[in-house]
Amino acid sequence: MSFTRSIFITGFPGFIAGRLVERLASADTQFFLLVQPQFVDTAMESVEKISHARNVPLENFALVEGDITKPNLGIAETDIDPITAEATDIFHLAAVYDLEVAKDLAYAVNLGGTKNVNEFARSLRKLRRYSYVSTCYVAGKRKGRILETDLEHNAGFRNFYEETKYLAEMEVERLKKELPVTIFRPSIVVGDSKTGETAKYDGIYYLIHYLRRAPTLLRLINVGNTKVRLNLVPVDFVVESMAALAFDESAEGETLALADPAPLTTAELFDAIAAKLSGKPSAVKPPPRLIEVSLSTPISPPITGLPLFGVPYFFIEQEYDTRESANQLLQHGIRCPRFGSYVGNLLNFVEKHPKLN
Repeated sequence: MSFTRSIFITGFPGFIAGRLVERLASADTQFFLLVQPQFVDTAMESVEKISHARNVPLENFALVEGDITKPNLGIAETDIDPITAEATDIFHLAAVYDLEVAKDLAYAVNLGGTKNVNEFARSLRKLRRYSYVSTCYVAGKRKGRILETDLEHNAGFRNFYEETKYLAEMEVERLKKELPVTIFRPSIVVGDSKTGETAKYDGIYYLIHYLRRAPTLLRLINVGNTKVRLNLVPVDFVVESMAALAFDESAEGETLALADPAPLTTAELFDAIAAKLSGKPSAVKPPPRLIEVSLSTPISPPITGLPLFGVPYFFIEQEYDTRESANQLLQHGIRCPRFGSYVGNLLNFVEKHPKLN
């Protein structure tokens, strides 16, 4: 069969990669899905579901065993030639997204793996676009407004996740001189804005679980503040944005922040969640410094559910400029939904699934 596109994707069957494949699946699109050996069975189940849901032949999906930390991505020699000869697009999503990730693992996967994917991209004879998924948090400890054109800095980082994603983006940025590249920088990704579905409870979900323990009582004291904005984006917005811009010529060579152009303060987020759960917003807003110190004590995690490594993200004084991405997405009719319009769906999903496997 002749395909109009052949897409190579790393990170499958991860939550975002899986949804991206489903969004892009069509009868005339072929997929080469790089899968670590231990996830092959799960990947096959995902592909079967996507094939059925999208009415796309199962033969359109090729599971390729591999590992981005290895030369040639650990792909068997017999599988290399068809991919390098046919693949027209790459989406590189594979990474370790754990804020507590150890240094060696972070460098091996996030940096070393990206270098290997870059080399692999160079070998594709029909490459039209290389889409790399970075993060807004390559900004590290910088403060203030972060432009989409901003990257290099010496402000430092909070963890090895931020550091290695920054170094990896630097590598991909340099590749723009050779290949058609688009870099996507999502902010904090939460569940689907319509269904609430997510694969992991972290970030804002710590606050959701905290308030769900006793909404009427715990909503009284607002643990957020009015100066710091926490940038959240639903996964469907991220996937829809990438699906549109990865094939848009105007996005070639660009770095695009997939972030909320009007994020809420952490105090506003607290009130939005509290109001949905209890019917009322908070009553008291203590000084931000007092809250930060309290959340940073060893006794805080058992009480609040917020791990110490997550505390800094509720006090980051950064804002992410989205002018370029917003302008381009507007041409496709895509806008980031406001948190208040979908917070109820996130809460409904958590109510139905208090624990995730």
